[in-house]
Amino acid sequence: MPAHSPRSPALPVLPYRKPTRDRDYWVFDDVLPDADAVRARCVGRDDWARGHPYTSESWPGLRTMPGLEPDELACVERLVRKATGARKLWQQSAPSGATLNHNCVQVVGEDEGEPRPHTDSRALCRYAAVLYLNPNVPKDCGTSFFRQALPGGRLGGNVVVAPHDNLVGALGTRFVPPDSFVEDIRVPHRHNRLLLYNANLMHSATGYCGTTMEDKRMTAVFFWMA
Repeated sequence: MPAHSPRSPALPVLPYRKPTRDRDYWVFDDVLPDADAVRARCVGRDDWARGHPYTSESWPGLRTMPGLEPDELACVERLVRKATGARKLWQQSAPSGATLNHNCVQVVGEDEGEPRPHTDSRALCRYAAVLYLNPNVPKDCGTSFFRQALPGGRLGGNVVVAPHDNLVGALGTRFVPPDSFVEDIRVPHRHNRLLLYNANLMHSATGYCGTTMEDKRMTAVFFWMA
C-alpha cells in the first residue's frame, strides 16, 4: 500500500485473527528434491519482465513465469492439499479473464522494493504461497504478517472479509499513512522453504537484498482457489 499524507481520514478497522501456524499459515522445509537446479534454471533465463525501478510498473524487480516444471509444481501442491484438506486446487479467472501470476518467479534486490502490506484477492484465490529459492539470504528477507496500527498506540485488524476482495477495497483507499501497519508475525527466509498462508491475511516480504541476479531475493509465488 503506497504512503500518503498523515492528514488522511481515519481508516476503517479490520477484523483481527491472530496468525496461527497450521491454521492460518503453514511452513514446509526441504520442499523440492533439487531446489538448486530450479534456481540455476531461473538464473539462466532471459525472458524477465521488468518492474520498478526499471519501468513505470508498481511491482518491484523482475518476474518470469512459469517458474516450476509440472512435476515440481505437483510436489508443492501435494503439500498444500494435505495441509489444508483441499481436495482440488485451481487458478480462478476474473470475468475480464485476468488471473494472478501463479507459479511466477520474482527477483527483487535491496534497492528495488520495500515492504508493502497487502492481501491477495479473495475473488481469485483462497491460499497463497512463497517458495524461497536463494541458498544464502538474510533471515529478515522472509515474509511477515501485519496488522493495523491505530492512533494512540492501539492495534487494529489484519483480515479482509466479505464484501471486500482486497485491502484497498476494505480500507476504501490505495493511499494510507506510512505508519498504518505494524509487523505481527515474521517467518524467516530459508532456502527451499515453502510458506503457505490464507490469502486474505495482511502480509508482505519482510525485506529485500542483493544487487545481482545471483544474490537478490528470488522466490516463486503461487495462488490457489480451493
